[in-house]
Amino acid sequence: MQRISCPDGVAYYQFEQWQNSPLRHGVFTRHGGVSEGYFRSLNVGGMIGDDQTAVEENCRRVYATLGYRPEQVCTVWQVHGADVVTVTGPAINRKWQAQADGMITDRTDIALSMRFADCVPILFYDPKHHAVGIAHAGWRGTIQGVALSVLEAMRFAYDTVPSDVQVSIGPSIGPECYQVGEEVVEAVHDRFKTTQHLITRHPEDNSPYLNLWAANQSLLEAAGVEQIEVAQICTATHTDDFFSHRAEKGKTGRFAAIIGLVEL
Repeated sequence: MQRISCPDGVAYYQFEQWQNSPLRHGVFTRHGGVSEGYFRSLNVGGMIGDDQTAVEENCRRVYATLGYRPEQVCTVWQVHGADVVTVTGPAINRKWQAQADGMITDRTDIALSMRFADCVPILFYDPKHHAVGIAHAGWRGTIQGVALSVLEAMRFAYDTVPSDVQVSIGPSIGPECYQVGEEVVEAVHDRFKTTQHLITRHPEDNSPYLNLWAANQSLLEAAGVEQIEVAQICTATHTDDFFSHRAEKGKTGRFAAIIGLVEL
């Protein structure tokens, strides 16, 4: 990924595979906002206790960095599931489209935005049909296959073929930091029929750790996606740049990931 620092202090990352694509996208850091305390400084989470005026200003700065007005940016109420919304325009009389963890669109006048603090941002682009998608994948969403739900929604709406799709897996908690319980190990085994390369054990206490990057990449590859870029940036070990719910024991903000289309 390429890190971009703006004169106003906002910093964000872009994926290498999309440097010359007709997209506007970014995974934003925690820098360049106005929030204070646990949420310092570019927190975009509006339901976690931060001052709403600060959150609105942070969102405005994030959107403006990519050339969007707030009314152009669409989001969902994230619930750690696998439902996907096809977005045709801003929601009427509310800030979010629906309760969901994925969105897709082929509109060039809007953008898709979601919030993260260890869960995996997964961004999709179909260059053949000029359509994009985004997913929020924690362990529950990963097991439920939210990434596959986005692919299926794009197939249904735009005739997308997985082999045409370019997918980018953004910064999230890494495999050396994401300790999980045995119930998660069981869920991983039930979904993948193996835990090899997905679960590792700590050499001292045998506690399990989940590799969310590998799990989502495995699902996507099995579905026929051939072009996948993985950021391999761990939010839990880079709290200087990103909010991390696990590393900061829940006292933290949320960073934004955004993707939108440029008109051809």
